[in-house]
Amino acid sequence: MRHLIDPMDLSVEEIDKILNLADDIIANPVKYQDACAHKKLATLFFEPSTRTRLSFEAAMMELGGNVLGFSSADSSSATKGESVSDTVKVVSCYADIIAMRHPKEGAPCLAAMKSDAPIINAGDGGHNHPTQTLTDLLTIRREKGRLDNLTIGCCGDLKFGRTVHSLIKAMSRYANIHFIMISPEELEIPEYLKQEVFEQGGLDYEQVRTIDEVIDRLDVLYMTRVQRERFFNEADYVRLKDTYILNMKKLKKAKKDLSILHPLPRVNEISVDVDNDPRACYFRQALNGKYVRMALILTMLGIDR
Repeated sequence: MRHLIDPMDLSVEEIDKILNLADDIIANPVKYQDACAHKKLATLFFEPSTRTRLSFEAAMMELGGNVLGFSSADSSSATKGESVSDTVKVVSCYADIIAMRHPKEGAPCLAAMKSDAPIINAGDGGHNHPTQTLTDLLTIRREKGRLDNLTIGCCGDLKFGRTVHSLIKAMSRYANIHFIMISPEELEIPEYLKQEVFEQGGLDYEQVRTIDEVIDRLDVLYMTRVQRERFFNEADYVRLKDTYILNMKKLKKAKKDLSILHPLPRVNEISVDVDNDPRACYFRQALNGKYVRMALILTMLGIDR
């Protein structure tokens, strides 16, 4: 039995196999429509989610499987004081595989120590979000045709944004990747990523304060929202939330084949007038999330089609 807690749990070869399988699911959906018949996925979401939870559920349903679980801690025995370990231990008696989201970093890792079913980390605090990373990798590969030789701009909340943290770690293993980190000083990437991934790993990067100064150099622009739930001080959130807004005026200087990604939900960091631009990939990205989670479920359950 194997768990997925961190995107680095997967080798590059394993990631390529999952992405290839997702591509085959997109091309041949009928082949997989009953692949998980009589299998059950439990979605344990101790933190609210729309896309991640529903895409997991849609993925399992399209594979012919069933879904059980809860969508917030308020609807679980956590309100009675039950520990995460006990919850997971019990649920693993009922399900073949578990997708778990929790606001505390490390909670899915703890759950994996107790579970009798494979655990997929569906996001833990500001730490990791490996299935979003697989979604991002699939989207970049389908849009750009490659996962190497890219200049990637990450914009917005880079301090608390777990999707950015996971993407940086995953992309660090591909050749000739240059990251441009676009954020206010208060929301720069954490020091541990600068040291462990960029500096020790020799990954090329730079830090800037505005989109305008670098947008003409980017192959991929990864936008993120400033997350109210990650702030302890409401005044800091209000001060920074509108710092970076992508609009058509900014895109005038961008490459014609720029790919704009966003893990969603969007607040106002991308103007709605960008949605009709062919460079806007974020809704295709959301759809890719369903397919890559289908591929991951099949892989972790050892089902070969």
